[in-house]
Amino acid sequence: MTNRKTRAQPNCSIARTLEAVGDRWSFLILREAHNGITRFGDFAALLGIAPNVLTSRLASLVDAGILEKRSYQEEGARTRYSYHLTPSGRDLKVVLGALQQWGDAHVPRPGGPTVIRRDTATGEDLAVAFVDADGRAVDDDEVVFEPVPGGPADRYAAWR
Repeated sequence: MTNRKTRAQPNCSIARTLEAVGDRWSFLILREAHNGITRFGDFAALLGIAPNVLTSRLASLVDAGILEKRSYQEEGARTRYSYHLTPSGRDLKVVLGALQQWGDAHVPRPGGPTVIRRDTATGEDLAVAFVDADGRAVDDDEVVFEPVPGGPADRYAAWR
């Protein structure tokens, strides 16, 4: 039987990312981790997720290097584990922000957004955007996903 650890990695960055974090529960766990949640019981209570599913998703996120598992022990209790974002896990904040922004625009809640992205220094609202090397936001219509010449995705060049 082939699994994620033994089969070849896809060439596409999006496909590889979805291999690591591609299900609803993983993204919701990451949302809570970015809000400072680290303990199994807190994830379970906040998300209403079955313990076996949570165990599986946390293990997958640890295996992918997105979360780090740390042991802790409260006085008189058995050893337990907490889960902390790694640098690659923290880098997913922009992905979560983009998903939130898309959801607010295309599948909005009737009462409006429940969370707003803000700059901690200025308090200003933030939008997720493509930004060039000079820090200028680039309109989505001006962005293309261009295959690297000679790379595995270059097969699309013939279709243009």
